[in-house]
Amino acid sequence: MLEITDLDAYYGESHILQGVNLSVQTGEVVTLVGRNGAGKTTLLKSIIGDIPRRTGSIRFIGTEIIDLSPERICKMRVCFVPEDRGIFSTLNVYENLTIGRANGDTAWPLDRIYEYFPILKTRRSQKAASLSGGEKQMLAIARPLYMGASFLMLDEPTEGLAPVVVDAIGALIKDIKSTGLTILLVEQNLQFAAEVADRYYVIENGKIVREMTNHQMAEDQQSLLDHLGV
Repeated sequence: MLEITDLDAYYGESHILQGVNLSVQTGEVVTLVGRNGAGKTTLLKSIIGDIPRRTGSIRFIGTEIIDLSPERICKMRVCFVPEDRGIFSTLNVYENLTIGRANGDTAWPLDRIYEYFPILKTRRSQKAASLSGGEKQMLAIARPLYMGASFLMLDEPTEGLAPVVVDAIGALIKDIKSTGLTILLVEQNLQFAAEVADRYYVIENGKIVREMTNHQMAEDQQSLLDHLGV
């Protein structure tokens, strides 16, 4: 579904991504692992066109998208949930969900959203600012599903959440994956990643330094934890 080849990306004169190669197959959950500042978020933003200076190739379902605007890429049903969740705090839950227009036959109707996220139905008239951290994360994930995402990128979805909420988010991602949705995940919590991911890429100083299967990650988890400094 996604094929990245020799991708370089820059913030001004700073060369952040250097020759990145990465692929994600349809229906996979692929996790990007690396220290803070390694280039993980820059890679996600490069895919959605939010980094203006990029070279190389980003192909989505066979179409080159590196020169497309974020709006065009979004219309291709590539969706990004940032680490800060990007919800509108002054709008209520229903307004946050429906602010984006449903796009195509992959869009989830509201009744399906509420089936997967019953707390959002309960809170539908409540301002988003008053939600708990876990509820905000559920809202942030639900919104692209309503919009019809076929490729979902999640940046640190468990950051700052209590363990019981992390477990709920993990179960939710596995449920969503079972529907056929493809996910690229940035995650520092390796125990969480092991519950949901099919493959892993390790990024260091803007370069992919290793690709791992679940089995390899399980065998080498301690060295990865040491690398991440956690």
